[in-house]
Amino acid sequence: MTAKALRVLAGLGILAVTFVAGLWIGGPSGKREPDPPVILKQVQALSELATIKYVMSKVVTHEIEKTFGRDKILLVGQGVVKAGIDLGKVTAQDVRVSGTGISLHLPKTAVTDAYLDEKQTFVYDRRTGFFVRPDKDLETEARRMAREAILTAAHASGIHKEAEARAREVIGKVLMAAGFERVEFY
Repeated sequence: MTAKALRVLAGLGILAVTFVAGLWIGGPSGKREPDPPVILKQVQALSELATIKYVMSKVVTHEIEKTFGRDKILLVGQGVVKAGIDLGKVTAQDVRVSGTGISLHLPKTAVTDAYLDEKQTFVYDRRTGFFVRPDKDLETEARRMAREAILTAAHASGIHKEAEARAREVIGKVLMAAGFERVEFY
């Protein structure tokens, strides 16, 4: 592997670390100080580059029919789906340097995170029959259904295609800033 290819791989690694650090530090107040005590259980290096984030809402109705009536919930779920690429999967064979140009093969995009925003997700209505005991798992199941529906909608809306386009754009800019005059993806 050439020295230039090694610099490219190192640059991509630095980009990923910078991006993750920016997400960590760039919260609403700009700093995060956890309440003590905090016990560190595991440290993992991340090489994911999340390049697109969808925020979506879904209304879910879920009910359980019981002998003496039904237990029904109407939940409004707002979720976040992020997608990008895993830079840790880029190998030396994926990088081709030729003079002032570089060709790079990026890994396939993947959903890096999908969750419900608990501050924006709420039960709009809950109805339980007079002789029916409320099911303790009904809301949990409705939340699971909302998350899955949001994830499915993100896939259908083309989140992977947008994540790939953004990844090419961001990585292309980094490589141009590193001194390459021509950047191609194959």
